[in-house]
Amino acid sequence: MKPTRPFLYALAAGLLAALLCVYLNTPLPWMIGPLFATAALRLCGLDLSAPVPVREAGQWAIGTALGLYFTAPVLAVLAAQAGWIAAAVAFALVLGCFCAWLLHKLSRTDRTTAFFAMAVGGASEMAVQGEHHGANVERVAAAHSLRIMMVVGIIPFAIRYWGEHGLGMGTDLFVPGARSVQPPGLLVLIVLTSCAALALKKGRLPNAWVIGPLLMALALTACGIHLSRLPEWMVKAGQLFIGISLGTRFTPGFLHTAPRYLGSVAACSALALALAAGFGLLLARLTGLNPGTAILATSPGGIAEMSLTAKTLHLGVPIVTAFHVSRMVIVVLVIGPLFRRVRSFTA
Repeated sequence: MKPTRPFLYALAAGLLAALLCVYLNTPLPWMIGPLFATAALRLCGLDLSAPVPVREAGQWAIGTALGLYFTAPVLAVLAAQAGWIAAAVAFALVLGCFCAWLLHKLSRTDRTTAFFAMAVGGASEMAVQGEHHGANVERVAAAHSLRIMMVVGIIPFAIRYWGEHGLGMGTDLFVPGARSVQPPGLLVLIVLTSCAALALKKGRLPNAWVIGPLLMALALTACGIHLSRLPEWMVKAGQLFIGISLGTRFTPGFLHTAPRYLGSVAACSALALALAAGFGLLLARLTGLNPGTAILATSPGGIAEMSLTAKTLHLGVPIVTAFHVSRMVIVVLVIGPLFRRVRSFTA
């Protein structure tokens, strides 16, 4: 089979599933449909794949679209939330340590693997750090894939049908700086954000194709430079690419590999979701944030998935993005030293 065929099959399956979800009016149809469709087909043994440039293109689209929300008034609001963002990051670190301890007890896997499997960070970054410290990389990657699938499959539906829409802090504030598509400006925006992504990737920084475009679009928007907004088809294509990239991570033998371990990961992830939702509701009560926005901001999901959910449900996109970007950066920086400290206490 030619190398391009597995991708074309994944793209076709993802597109059909996305259109079905649009028809069914599900939240995040262009991500949830492709994710679950390609994952199901992969588990059934079909040869599907998503090349790295496809995933990066999806991340670029989402990062750029998110960055356009960060106008100067929005940044002023976020500055006032800095203390709560720090509290949420600390909560995420504690939550990861607690769930790692629980996973170790339930599955009898080694402490190192359990720690990096439950750390609330990016799957690839945690797998790399886990390998460096002697963790079972396959189990770490499997745990993060299952966690993200659970988060994407539960949280958008729960918030959608719970009815927690709207911002609760001035709906007109959290809108993209650029209100229309301007072809010349769009071309400049594509070039600048792509260069930012390539610069971060060259520096081997995590999530370069999300963070680079996000920061570049943020800087332009905050300075009042509104080149263009992204066409809706680009945003949908980005969701589609991310969905099939997540779904094709699953392998035919995934469910047959260490079923006790995967069951324990599912239980720990469900508990993490519940505890994070409780923390989000507490945060909403203390800060006046909309409960839906607060739950998305503190959930153990990824930047793209949770920020897209906020965008789709008309919640506080910049707040959710700021919380998750801060958490991701700090977790990547401190997870190694934190692991060594925790291991010294349990040795």
